[in-house]
Amino acid sequence: MLPRIVKPEKPIPPGPEPAGLRQRLTALREALLLLHKALLESERISYESTFGKIKSPYHFLQLLTSDPWFAWLSPMTRLITAMDERLDAKEPLTVDGVDALVSQARALLVATEGGEGFSRHYDEALQRTPDVVFAQAAVAKLLRAPAGPGQ
Repeated sequence: MLPRIVKPEKPIPPGPEPAGLRQRLTALREALLLLHKALLESERISYESTFGKIKSPYHFLQLLTSDPWFAWLSPMTRLITAMDERLDAKEPLTVDGVDALVSQARALLVATEGGEGFSRHYDEALQRTPDVVFAQAAVAKLLRAPAGPGQ
């Protein structure tokens, strides 16, 4: 009797994305972008009141990427980047993957007066800039929203 040749199984392609999952992540990403923009503007004003006017948009970009004054914003930048990467990936979104990003956003956006790093600077921005408060409220609403059907 000849040995049976076993063909390797083809990988099972991922199933379709659960309904509403992409919209949920996109809405959160857009709200986080608006919050990030408000935080950048708040920090720019604070920086300029301490060090003088920023010379140009290019100079501001240099400061954002290299000056310790703005370094506290990098966790939010990385979170938004991670969301962009998931939204642009060829694989369908998964409930677990989106839930992990939502959990990261919840954990990050904790303002603490006596805290360190992001949480302390975030608290300061909330205290001094109404636009940050409004943008935070929009994000908080999305973070409180229950996951949709199939999620």
